[in-house]
Amino acid sequence: MTGYYVRRLMQAIVVMLIVSVIVFLLLHALPGGLVRAQLGSRATPYAVHEITIEEGLNKPLPVQFGLWLWHAIHGNLGFSYKQNQSVSSLLVEFVPRTLLLVGSSMLLALAVAVPMGMIQGLRRDHLDDQAMTALMLVFYTTPSFLMGSVLIVLLSIWFNVLPSTASNFGAGAGTDFRDLILPVLTLCLGNVSYFSRYMRSATIDSLLGDYIRTAKAKGVPTRRMLVHHVLRNAFSSTITLLGLSLPYVLSGSLIIEALFNFPGVGLLFWNAAQNRDFPVLLGVVLVVTLATVIGNLLADLGYAWLDPRVRLK
Repeated sequence: MTGYYVRRLMQAIVVMLIVSVIVFLLLHALPGGLVRAQLGSRATPYAVHEITIEEGLNKPLPVQFGLWLWHAIHGNLGFSYKQNQSVSSLLVEFVPRTLLLVGSSMLLALAVAVPMGMIQGLRRDHLDDQAMTALMLVFYTTPSFLMGSVLIVLLSIWFNVLPSTASNFGAGAGTDFRDLILPVLTLCLGNVSYFSRYMRSATIDSLLGDYIRTAKAKGVPTRRMLVHHVLRNAFSSTITLLGLSLPYVLSGSLIIEALFNFPGVGLLFWNAAQNRDFPVLLGVVLVVTLATVIGNLLADLGYAWLDPRVRLK
């Protein structure tokens, strides 16, 4: 079991190293060079030369990469001259809000999708199963920005029960957590449709297994059979799906944060793209990649914990 964990950890480190090389090369492929991207096209030659010496950009590329990687490991991801603030301080400010948004939506989606998928699996081909499948298919095929727009029209404009923007979220002691409901609900609906469909299929596969027939023949109570056999096996597959879906959820949060003006990493990325703030853009890419790798690593470890057969691979 320890060997499995070590292999997965080493794979995660290799992926992060590859991503760091790509991010570093993108930094040096910016239009006009890294210094011009930071200072703007109107920067004086003296200012460009001063920043070049200060940041060590006149050194050989491998040396620059080693210094950049050392600084990145210690949290120094550069400086945003557009916002007159270090990239690290911006990420410290905005990342927790995105983690709250994504984490809340994922937990809520799992809380709804797991029992829903099991019920659909138990009631497969019945009218209620077909109705829920059709509804989940609508949610699955609806783009996140359209889903968010529909919720704004319904819950903010027509019924006026929730704010349409979350611009005041995290502003201070007067934070209104109602600002978080619409963004979380928008992300949650898409995830529910994704997880419930997979949970339904996994439940059906589990119910057709030989161990279920054996449990029934031994007279195991239905509730115990569902919890200890069906749920454990079906949920272990869903854990893997949770890790694989994390990149799509994070990319979807960019759109949701821009739509609801939610002050998270997605909105930070959106504003940086409009202002050509390249150090912030690449800092966000690196942090999101790190979160994705960690999410997949935790999903692999959780899958191995739930299913001992995986540890033998």
